[in-house]
Amino acid sequence: MSLTTDTTTTSTDRAASPFVPPLPRGRTLRLGLSRIGYETRIYFRSGDQVFFTFLFPVVMLAIFSAAFSAMGNVGEAPDGTGGVTQAAYTLPGMIAAGILLSGVQNLATDIATEKSDGTLKRLGGSPLPVVSYFLGKMGQVLVTSMLQLALLLLVAHLVFSVALPTEPERWVTFAWIYLLGIATSAVLGIALSAVPRSGKSATAVIIPIVLVLQFISGVYLSFAMLPDWLQNVASVFPVKWIAQGMRSVFLPDSFAAQEQSGGWDLTTVALVLVVWAVVGLVLTRLSFRWVRRS
Repeated sequence: MSLTTDTTTTSTDRAASPFVPPLPRGRTLRLGLSRIGYETRIYFRSGDQVFFTFLFPVVMLAIFSAAFSAMGNVGEAPDGTGGVTQAAYTLPGMIAAGILLSGVQNLATDIATEKSDGTLKRLGGSPLPVVSYFLGKMGQVLVTSMLQLALLLLVAHLVFSVALPTEPERWVTFAWIYLLGIATSAVLGIALSAVPRSGKSATAVIIPIVLVLQFISGVYLSFAMLPDWLQNVASVFPVKWIAQGMRSVFLPDSFAAQEQSGGWDLTTVALVLVVWAVVGLVLTRLSFRWVRRS
């Protein structure tokens, strides 16, 4: 991966220079793995980041479950049977929100801040390969999002008595949607980091985008409640499909009729996420710089 910068020497230039020996084989991977630990430690030392990207879905699950518990079960039959609790109905959306926050919001604001405060410029002048840098960032997203997901499921099950799936095929579906969703969110977060003009404006630019996507994608509101035109807009973006895929895992099949297409449509879920992952990679390739161009 050859990424241009505004500095006179990049990690790619160093590798090609006849005056600098190439990195030993496997060192790029080892550096990347070591940066995962470093990035994860830095992440948990930032209180605001931990709250708004790690604990936020858990807090929102608790708020929505408590606030709407008096309304009874969702999808309940006229005789009062069936349906799922408010916590169970909210859980898939909170999982989708956690994936979005861990990937898009976390990386977009973090990288934009590092670019603004000179961290990326210093890394660009060091022997650290750009691939190792990305491995560290994406590894940190994977580690922290898995911990967040485990905490979210634990709270849902133990505190709000949400029954988790028992069918192995549902957990297989969960695994590929989660991995594809977090990878897509991560590359889109890296690409979106090029939008803020400074580290100070990163939060103000990124958070409104993330919030709007959550509200129109069936995370906080039932997707069926939205007007058709807004459902069509949301269907362009990956968050709607991550939430829909998670509903197919955690909700009874009877809820599939409430989806826009009348079914879970997992093939489209996979297709949309793959397309957005490719878009994110292309945008990252075109926009990432160790130093912002003036």
